[in-house]
Amino acid sequence: MATRIGVDIGGTFTDLVYYDEETGRTVEGKVPTVPSSPDEGVVDAVRRCVPKEVIERAEFFLHGTTVGLNALLERRGAKVGLITTAGFRDVLEIRRGDRAEMYNLFWKQPEPLVPRHLRLEVDERIRADGGVHRPLDEASVRTAVAALMAEGVDSIAVCLINAYANPAHEERVAAIVRDLGFAGSMSLSHRISGEYREYERTSTTVIDAFVRARMSGYLKRLDARLRELGFRGTSLITRSGSGSMTFGEAEDRPFETIMSGPVAGAQGASEIARMLDIEAMVTADVGGTSFDTALILGGEPQILYEGVIDNMPIQTPWVDVRSIGSGGGSIAHIDVGGLMRVGPRSAGAAPGPACYGKGGTEPAMTDAAAFLGMLGPGRLASGITLDIGRAETAIAPVAAAIGQNVEATAIGILRIAASSMANAMREVSVEQGLDPRRMVLLPFGGAGPLMATLLADELGMTRIVVPPLAGNFSAWGLLGADMVQSAARTKIMDLDDAGLAAAGDVLADLFREVAARGDHAVPETVRSGRLDLRYKGQEHWLSIDVPVAGDRFALTAAEIGAAFAEEYRRSFDAVLPGVVEIVSIRASERAPLPRRGEIAAATAAPAGAEEAFDAYSFTGKARLRFRVVPRAAIGEVLDGPAIVTESTATLYLDAGWTASAGRHGELVLQRRGA
Repeated sequence: MATRIGVDIGGTFTDLVYYDEETGRTVEGKVPTVPSSPDEGVVDAVRRCVPKEVIERAEFFLHGTTVGLNALLERRGAKVGLITTAGFRDVLEIRRGDRAEMYNLFWKQPEPLVPRHLRLEVDERIRADGGVHRPLDEASVRTAVAALMAEGVDSIAVCLINAYANPAHEERVAAIVRDLGFAGSMSLSHRISGEYREYERTSTTVIDAFVRARMSGYLKRLDARLRELGFRGTSLITRSGSGSMTFGEAEDRPFETIMSGPVAGAQGASEIARMLDIEAMVTADVGGTSFDTALILGGEPQILYEGVIDNMPIQTPWVDVRSIGSGGGSIAHIDVGGLMRVGPRSAGAAPGPACYGKGGTEPAMTDAAAFLGMLGPGRLASGITLDIGRAETAIAPVAAAIGQNVEATAIGILRIAASSMANAMREVSVEQGLDPRRMVLLPFGGAGPLMATLLADELGMTRIVVPPLAGNFSAWGLLGADMVQSAARTKIMDLDDAGLAAAGDVLADLFREVAARGDHAVPETVRSGRLDLRYKGQEHWLSIDVPVAGDRFALTAAEIGAAFAEEYRRSFDAVLPGVVEIVSIRASERAPLPRRGEIAAATAAPAGAEEAFDAYSFTGKARLRFRVVPRAAIGEVLDGPAIVTESTATLYLDAGWTASAGRHGELVLQRRGA
């Protein structure tokens, strides 16, 4: 075990959880996010919520942030120049020649991060087997670099054709760039991605160049501020593919942290699933500005090996988290057709929902919930007490526009928001052939427990598990993020004894590569390997986990082929004749953090006068008397309707549901009669 601090930045609140090794206590805190300077919110959370002596003895600070993601979505990054092989200048615009929204006549692809006049060609050519087809023309490189420097670019991305197979030309380009005096950052595609697919590799390299300076500056500032507070341990940030990496490693590979924020909740959900032996779980992380959902099968999140942000692909391991602009701050409005919509625009941290009394005047989802009584007395974290009158005033104009009263409009706002969230959950479950009715729902985030029974009703689910520290659960998930490094390389060959031996040589090289990246001493690591396989003649592949012994694969080619056939049958209900071929080799090295203790189950609250509150029941379709019960007071069974309060979240337990305390501090909700 080790004392550690986890901080997750949301659009509205910055959440903190720390585990104190000496006392075994897990403590949570929540402060408003500072959108203009996220690191200020982090430092404020640590200063307010963690005693100085705990900061000084903490061994790890673990962080989840959307700084890189927001830089991409808001197009606020470096001015990037791209150097590429002659003939490949327009790959970012040609893309795959398809449409992300096939039937949307008004769809437009996003503008590339690098405008055409900053995408320059050099004369060279490497073949797919690594052989040199045309030597590098160094004069063309000097011309391109001089032009980019004259344009004042902050960062240069270098992506030459087939550099994953032979990086010699890219390395020489990098040397020339520095020889000519360019002092900005530089991203070389073979260091970013060792995989084929020219468009995807170019996109990944450009994204890295675009966010590199912003991420590096943010991490340096945050680390310096933490040191000023007395922190002397290791600073870690979560990776898009789960696990964590040091701040220094993240500065060198910022593209791996694009989804740093949303994966923390999926990591925590995996731990809960293993703890409670839940085979299939779907998460519902409802924050202030967004809703994130992920599928947890067999205690593990689903990992992809290519992510997409704003229709731009990124070649890196990627937890399959689906996000939509729907959260507690999502604003209800009337569209051009006269229909009511909720989100994606959000009231955010400032001014926030109208009921917060911080200057917001537009109706947010939280305003609707407050007006309906779903938040009970309305005493929230950070000292916020909800103003129901302001909520009603904000909803009234929208109600008038659709010809409804305020209560009917508030009900509609919650129904629309729940429907949007449920559709995202169907994407990760139904669209993969899985039935959410047979899964467990894990709601968390500030508004996750509030929406839990509504979401379960939308999807026909009968069992919900509300985790401990639900409002700050993503920050709790950070505390278990082992340090992970991974790498991949494309090398296409038949899956036979000779091919597997060659793949083993590549695997050994990849393990050496990831070991060289670390800037920390790790006493013990766990290695794993995967092979991307397909039938010869196919375009797409399946990734198969293959046990590793030392730095070689531990199975024979025949055994791996059988595992591929089994996975192919599971995915497509068929097995094809023909030769199986290796596409890419993947290596991963995990350095487990010292295990922390479990969250102690809440102690029973002292007996006292129980509150009650009138609130709308979606099951009963009328306002009913809801008991207001502190979470710590729940014993064996609590019958709904009830509102369950805790420090950073409120659980809305509708009529027809029961709640009982679990053995690990969780609450288990069951639909009555299910």
